[in-house]
Amino acid sequence: MTVPGEDDVPGRPGGDDAGAAVDAWSRAHHDELVAVRRHLHAHPELGFAELETTAFLESRLTAAGLQPRRLKGGTGLVCDVGGGGPVVVLRADIDALPLHDLKDVPYASTRDGLCHACGHDVHTTVLLGVALALASLDRLPGTVRCVFQPAEEQVPGGGLQVVDEGLLSGASRAFALHCDPSVPVGMVGLRTGSITAACDRVEVTLTGPGGHTARPQLTVDLVHALGRVVTEVPGLLSRLVDPRSSVSLVWGAVSSGVAPNAIPQTGTLRGTLRVLDRAVWSQAEDLVRRLVTEVAQLSGAGVSIEYVRGVPPVVNDPRSVAMLRSAALETVGSEGLVQSPQSMGGEDFGWFAEVLPIALARLGTHGGGEPLDLHRGTFDVDERAIGVGVRLMARTALQALAADAAAVLGNVPR
Repeated sequence: MTVPGEDDVPGRPGGDDAGAAVDAWSRAHHDELVAVRRHLHAHPELGFAELETTAFLESRLTAAGLQPRRLKGGTGLVCDVGGGGPVVVLRADIDALPLHDLKDVPYASTRDGLCHACGHDVHTTVLLGVALALASLDRLPGTVRCVFQPAEEQVPGGGLQVVDEGLLSGASRAFALHCDPSVPVGMVGLRTGSITAACDRVEVTLTGPGGHTARPQLTVDLVHALGRVVTEVPGLLSRLVDPRSSVSLVWGAVSSGVAPNAIPQTGTLRGTLRVLDRAVWSQAEDLVRRLVTEVAQLSGAGVSIEYVRGVPPVVNDPRSVAMLRSAALETVGSEGLVQSPQSMGGEDFGWFAEVLPIALARLGTHGGGEPLDLHRGTFDVDERAIGVGVRLMARTALQALAADAAAVLGNVPR
C-alpha cells in the first residue's frame, strides 16, 4: 500500500505540551490512519445500516482501553475520553451514499452501488484518531465526547437521534469538520454564522379528471397546472421572505402523463427547499403549502402536499469558531486559514445547535489537479488531510476544555 507522507503538508507542529503530543501521535500513526480510511472506503454502508462500521470502530476504541457504547438501534457510537470536569463534543458522520464508486484505486468500494462520496470515511477516521491520540495523554482537563453518528445522509437522520437520546447533555459546545475538495490539503476553512442551509423535502401531487388534449376546456389541464407550480411558486416565495435569507425552492423531478394526446389525471413534483436563516426556515412549510395550493387551485386541480422538514441550517457560534481558529493557527498557521463560503447544502449537525453552541470547519482535501467534487462516484481525497484533521480537532477540544475549566474557576464567560 502506497501511503502519502505528511512531511510536506503545510502546518506548524508543536505548541503546548498536549498539542505537541497530539502532533507527534498523529504523525507517528499516519500510515495506520490511512489504512483505516481505506478500509472504511472499501466497505461503505448506508444510514442506520452501519453495523460493520460500528463494530470496526468499537473494536479499535475498546482495544485502546476506552468504553464506547452504541446508540439505540445498534449503529453509531458515543465514546468519552477523559473523565470528570467540563464536557466537549466532537462529532463525525459514518454513513455512505447510494452511488457507484467510479475510481480505479485499490481501496475502491467493494459494495456495488455504495460509496463514501462525501468524505464521511475521512471524518470518521479523523475522530477515531482524535480519540486514540487524546487517550494516549496522561490526563485531560475534562471529557471529550466523541460521537460517531449514523445516517447523516437521511431525513430525518442520525443527528436528531443523537439529540433525542440526550447524548449532548452536560456538554458546553460541539465541533465537527467536513471535507472540502475546493480547498487545498493543509488548509482549513472557517466561517461565523450560517455555513450550511436548512434542507426540506417537498412533494406535490395534483389531480384532475383527465381528458383529451383537443378539449382542455372540458377538464383540468394538469400539465399546465404543474408547469405553473414549477415556475410561479419559487418566484412568489422569494417575494415573501427577506432576500438575505437565501431561500431556494428547486424542483428535481416532474412526472405526469404518457400519451401526447391525453391530459393525465395525476402529476407529481418533487424538490427541496433550502434556506440559510433559522427564522425563515420555521415559516417555510406554511408558506410553501399556501402558495402551491393557491397556484394549483387557479387551474381547478386537486392538491396534496407532503412536506418533510429535513435539517436546520448549521449556524456557527462566534465563540466556538474563535476556538477553532485558535486551534487552526497552531495547526496550519495563518497562511493555512481561509474564509469558507456559505453552502446551500444540508448538514444534520445543525440539530446539535438546538441544544448547545456548535461550529463546523472545512477540511481541505484537494491535492492537485481538477477538484473531485462531493456526491460523485469519482470523489477522493489527499489523505494527508487526515493528520491535519486529527491535530485540528484534538487541539480544538483541548482549548475548549481549558476555556470551560477557566470559566468555572475564574467566573469568566464561556
